[in-house]
Amino acid sequence: MATFVLVPGFWLGAWAWDEVAAGLRAAGHEVHAVTLTGLAERAAEATPEVNVDTHVADIIGVIEDNDLRDVVLVAHSGANMPATGAADRVPERLKRIVYVDTGPMPSGMAQIDFADPEEQAATRRQVESEGEGWLLPVPAFDPEADPVTLAGLTAEHLAAFAERGTPEPFGAATQPLIRPETLPDLPKTGIFTTIPLAVVEQMAAGGNPGFSLMAGPEWTYHELPTGHWPMFSKPKELAGLLDEIAR
Repeated sequence: MATFVLVPGFWLGAWAWDEVAAGLRAAGHEVHAVTLTGLAERAAEATPEVNVDTHVADIIGVIEDNDLRDVVLVAHSGANMPATGAADRVPERLKRIVYVDTGPMPSGMAQIDFADPEEQAATRRQVESEGEGWLLPVPAFDPEADPVTLAGLTAEHLAAFAERGTPEPFGAATQPLIRPETLPDLPKTGIFTTIPLAVVEQMAAGGNPGFSLMAGPEWTYHELPTGHWPMFSKPKELAGLLDEIAR
């Protein structure tokens, strides 16, 4: 059986993986869900200095402190940056890295760079006005305004986001990840929930910065049609797919 390390995206803690982790453990796997510095039960650790490097160290700490090897490292959404950084630093401890509705970005890019200039400017204004200049507030998660990414979520899910979501240290979005000149030859898998696989392959082949590193023989791909948070909308299916990938 495999050893999984599950990393949630922005605003969430290890709790986001509860149902997926239960399914993986029922299948016989070892599972470590990560809460990154400044989030959820670690919210008191948030400071303006928390950034991608901090979260890379968090993931490596879970792996090394537990002496984990042959790890299947799973990153959802905004966790792509710290998970990629951790994989670059300790590839010898990993069996595979799995990106859930996200992917690795080129060296020198920050998470915020994936957005267009107008959206970036709006985000920075929100951080200044609502986040004391260094916290990214939890979104409203309005299914009427955002039906695609919130597809499959119940009223209970949305209530949990509002109650348990934590403002994200903005350094996690603005610090670029500097990657090694020679990238590790590590098996990689993309699980796409809101973007059709054909579109992903087209953008990767076309050199789109957010997808340019998602082509090559080390990659495998899967579709799981739902919203952007499949650990809530389709936890059993996501756990089953991860189980399949790890075998």
